[in-house]
Amino acid sequence: MIGKGTIGIWGGSRALVSDAIHSAADLVGSIAVMIGLRVAQRPPDADHPYGHGKAELISSAAVSVLLIAAAVEVGVGGIRALFVPAEQPDVLAAFAAGAAILIKEVLYRYNARLGKRLNSRSLMASAMDHRSDVVSSAAALIGICVSIAGRHFHIHWMLYGDPASSALVAVLILKLGIEIAAEATQILMDRTEPKELQPYYQFLEKIYGVKRIDDLRARDHGQYVIVDVEISVDADMTVAQGHDIATEVKDRMIREFPRVAEVLVHVNPYFRNQARRKG
Repeated sequence: MIGKGTIGIWGGSRALVSDAIHSAADLVGSIAVMIGLRVAQRPPDADHPYGHGKAELISSAAVSVLLIAAAVEVGVGGIRALFVPAEQPDVLAAFAAGAAILIKEVLYRYNARLGKRLNSRSLMASAMDHRSDVVSSAAALIGICVSIAGRHFHIHWMLYGDPASSALVAVLILKLGIEIAAEATQILMDRTEPKELQPYYQFLEKIYGVKRIDDLRARDHGQYVIVDVEISVDADMTVAQGHDIATEVKDRMIREFPRVAEVLVHVNPYFRNQARRKG
């Protein structure tokens, strides 16, 4: 951030300064992710019986807000620069943008690999933020090179390649911010895709004693999932036998699915040749 900002101002590159603003959002976003990860690791307590996992999703939302704010700032500055005499960026700005591309690609790969391993939504959001920085730095590099070429060949419209790329960077940042916000919001509202539940259905159908799966829901808490399931067992079973099957369902699901941290099982009686009845 400091490197791109300093060289951007000294070298007269609005695109690089815009990229530095993006990196500033990355910095604050990374701090938000660190805080979210720390809070999410806290165990359940009396006030938070389901744990603190959704703190990660809140930090993802914070990253999106910062990106959207940065996009607005960069976009307004880039558009204004198109209506004033064009600055002429120094070639050093191009080298700084190239270095930023390499560094950010390394950060993207590291965060993405760690996020997948830990099933961390906030780390994946941070990874995508780094990838967007790669794209924005590439756009800045192209804009800087176009402006330098315009100065060299005395082509007036090419001098505006730098501020034009700054506006493009804003669009890319805005798009990513909206995508991260949309995903975090959907998860916070406990949205679940039907295909995500299919592995649970297929697994439960194989457990001895489960006659029917009446209902199945899953709540995503970032690094872990909490499952609510209603099963039907033979109505002639004793309460103890039904309880044993429910316990087996819970224990086996937790063993089979690494992200499943808790399973709440409700048992209904199953009557042959009769309509479903809930207890």
